[in-house]
This record gives sequence, structure tokens and C-alpha cells, in this order.
Amino acid sequence: MITLQQDAEGFIRMNRHYPASVRIRIDFNDGSTGEFSGRTLNNAYDAALAEFRARNGLDAKGFNRTPASRANSGNKVDFVPVHPGMGE
Repeated sequence: MITLQQDAEGFIRMNRHYPASVRIRIDFNDGSTGEFSGRTLNNAYDAALAEFRARNGLDAKGFNRTPASRANSGNKVDFVPVHPGMGE
């Protein structure tokens, strides 16, 4: 089992997918804990990545379709928002 800690802003550090069958325990700021499957956190990661790409004008594959004069600093997220009772 993997244990992650929620930060003060409500995020966990997650820069990759976990295996779908692994169980992950999250210690939340309010003192509660939750146990989630890798699949659930992977879905949260994918949603955070889609939101990041939409806000930064990237397409679904993460490519910048704007003129070359603009530069993007990266195409990934490192922090994923989580909350107690997230859908399983």
C-alpha cells in the first residue's frame, strides 16, 4: 500500500499513473484518511491534466497549436486535487 499526504491547498503530489489495482491511502488535512484504488487516482490525475491543458491552450495530446512565438513551460501536472469521499 502507498500512503500519500494531502498538502494545505488540498492537493497530493502525483506525477504519473499508478497501477490500477494498487491501494493508495491518503492522509487528509482534516485528520481523516481514505483508501482509494489506483484507478480512482488515475482518473483524478487525468481530469487535472485535461484541465491544465484546457487552461493553457493545449490540445488533447498536449501539443501547443498556437503560433511559434508563444512558449509553453511543460505538458504535465505534478499536483492533483483530492477530497475525502472521492468517488470509488
